[in-house]
Amino acid sequence: MADTLLPSTYKVHQILRRLAEAYPDPRTELQFETPWQLLVATILSAQCTDRRVNVITPRIFADYPDARALSQLSTEALEALIRDCGLYRMKAKNLVATARLVAETYDNQVPRSRERLMKLPGVGRKTANVVLANAFGLPAIAVDRHVFRVAHRLGWSSARDPEGTERDLMRLIPRRQWNTAHHWLILHGRQVCRAGRPQCETCTLLRWCAQVGISFSSEA
Repeated sequence: MADTLLPSTYKVHQILRRLAEAYPDPRTELQFETPWQLLVATILSAQCTDRRVNVITPRIFADYPDARALSQLSTEALEALIRDCGLYRMKAKNLVATARLVAETYDNQVPRSRERLMKLPGVGRKTANVVLANAFGLPAIAVDRHVFRVAHRLGWSSARDPEGTERDLMRLIPRRQWNTAHHWLILHGRQVCRAGRPQCETCTLLRWCAQVGISFSSEA
């Protein structure tokens, strides 16, 4: 996005203020106790609802609470635990491989850098950013389909992919607010600015809505 197309700082501030008022307690809906558990939950959440993931993960964590424990599990055994999750075969393969890497290469600790996270099987930029922001409190903006949709409807980005949208949002939103703004945009996208039937009549951001229709290509 060219600088001339960026909304004014004042306008961005007003939108963020409205979002803060609407969603005063922004946080991920995925349930976790450790960075490893969040990494597992986030990998499982691709093409699966957070609610469903929260049903599935206790089955795993009860007997396999960390990477070293899960690394001892066969792919087939993990498939049986996550069969009601979308893309379960691919996810089981990636999770077992990731568990082995974390256990052997990182001494059973989830790495705290985006570059190292993205070298793990099944971990793309969005997943890495979710872990960095929610497990470690590091500033990051994870662009899922909700963030992508709301950002484009607000005219905050015209990028055709999540990574380009992330760069635009990082330029617009103050760094100290990246983590909370990420959740504000997700919540607004889920509750109000929906893909098929947006609740425009109740949207407090309607005056700033640019209604830019751009399709979203999700992370595998």
